[in-house]
Amino acid sequence: QVQLAESGGGLVQAGGSLRLSCAASGSINSIIRMAWYRQAPGKQRDLVSFITSGSTTNYADSVKGRFTISRDNAQSTVYLQMNSLKPDDTAVYYCHVKTYYGRDYWGKGTLVTVSS
Repeated sequence: QVQLAESGGGLVQAGGSLRLSCAASGSINSIIRMAWYRQAPGKQRDLVSFITSGSTTNYADSVKGRFTISRDNAQSTVYLQMNSLKPDDTAVYYCHVKTYYGRDYWGKGTLVTVSS
């Protein structure tokens, strides 16, 4: 079992920055990938970025050059640094982990609101 706790959401003006954090606990040694997804009102949940246990990263085209994913050395906390935020980035952001047991875990989500 893996438990996830997100933090860092809030209200920011367009052009501003926020940093999201997701702390994992439990069977963290089984985690092979940590990711951030987001879901805007009335839309599906989409992948924003992920980082693997081997430090490979991936970004959605819409956030490339603006968002940066990183992870602490213990591989128990993943961060999402979000710069140059746009109103279209407004969404609930969810932390997600995948384990080598084939299980997926989700955080409860943190709301990011970008005002124009």
